[in-house]
Amino acid sequence: MSRMGDVLAGFHAAWEFESDSVLIRFERGIRTPKLLQALGERRIPLEAIAAVTLTPGKRGTVVLHAVPRPGADPLMDAASGQLKESCDPYRLVLPAERETLAEYYADELRGKLVADEDIWPDGYLVAPPEAPHQFKAYDGKASFDGTSVSFRWFWTGASSAKWKAGDQTFPVADLSGVEWRSPELFEGHLRLLHRDGAGEQPGQADQDPAAVVFGLGYGPVHESLPFAASVLAAVRSSGSAPASTAALHAEAVSSGRRDPADIAERIRHLGELHQAGLVTDTEFTTKKAELLAEL
Repeated sequence: MSRMGDVLAGFHAAWEFESDSVLIRFERGIRTPKLLQALGERRIPLEAIAAVTLTPGKRGTVVLHAVPRPGADPLMDAASGQLKESCDPYRLVLPAERETLAEYYADELRGKLVADEDIWPDGYLVAPPEAPHQFKAYDGKASFDGTSVSFRWFWTGASSAKWKAGDQTFPVADLSGVEWRSPELFEGHLRLLHRDGAGEQPGQADQDPAAVVFGLGYGPVHESLPFAASVLAAVRSSGSAPASTAALHAEAVSSGRRDPADIAERIRHLGELHQAGLVTDTEFTTKKAELLAEL
């Protein structure tokens, strides 16, 4: 950038522009999404950015968006397009009166970016959330110490298949990746993907000892997504992940959504939320139609 250390402050975050990176610091407060608070700050190397946009936002704002390069950030690879805009760590929302200043920095960033959009980094360019991590899912407690993932089942939520299999520990070297389905998308889960030759995994996450399922208040985004990103980065560092991790995630999520039994279970859960008053009539109708369209 023209001057190192320049800072552009917006709602919920401030970007500090340096010669080879952007340091993003997220504010703490009740209005800042919990995921951003959990991330704290992130240093984004310029080589990890594919493009920069500046667009009108809502209610008199503009949005500066640094588009991450596929394969550069384990958090975004794990999220696989499921994050709400408000939780996207690459979006800086500013008052509309700061548009000219934002455009200046957008132009400065664009001038520093690598032109080849097809570059697939050999390793992650953005540091993952540091281990150890743990969170409570609906059917068990998930822990990651940096070298292995452990699932400890809860008798109140775990299926008989998981009780039969017993508590599980998975060395990173035995994994090929992770599949994270947001708890904000009904019937979310975190599934560990075995390396080739390790056997076929059950289609239903609640029957798979290599998966924990989320639920209302269990596996929230700000806990389960950094966990998934940390595991994914460790898998890639170990050399056991395939070259196109993002493509693997998309295929896994897509194949899961085509399972009729999975769709039926998600509709059932959606109905329970609707009956409990946690989902409006419009949300219920819309989401049910989306789920049926996946069959």
